[in-house]
Amino acid sequence: MKKLSALLALLTGFAAGPALAQNTDGEVRKIDKAAGKVTIKHGEIKNLDMPPMQMVFRAQPPALLDKVQVGDKVRFHAEKVGGAYTVTAIEVQK
Repeated sequence: MKKLSALLALLTGFAAGPALAQNTDGEVRKIDKAAGKVTIKHGEIKNLDMPPMQMVFRAQPPALLDKVQVGDKVRFHAEKVGGAYTVTAIEVQK
């Protein structure tokens, strides 16, 4: 069931239940659409065992970058994909 919840979170971006805890709050600091990358100042990313910091992520799919602007407060999900830290879902917080 845990794997199903994680898969659902990846596919939908934001699933209810335990997978929701894998989403992280952050602030978009830079967007590089040509490279398909976004810089986010973020809180702890528990599923990656990562402390709060600012870092660059790949965006998969790159169209996720069309949803955000520099300065946006966001909630996002990140995974390590092919050795690269990758945002797989992102949503602007209102």
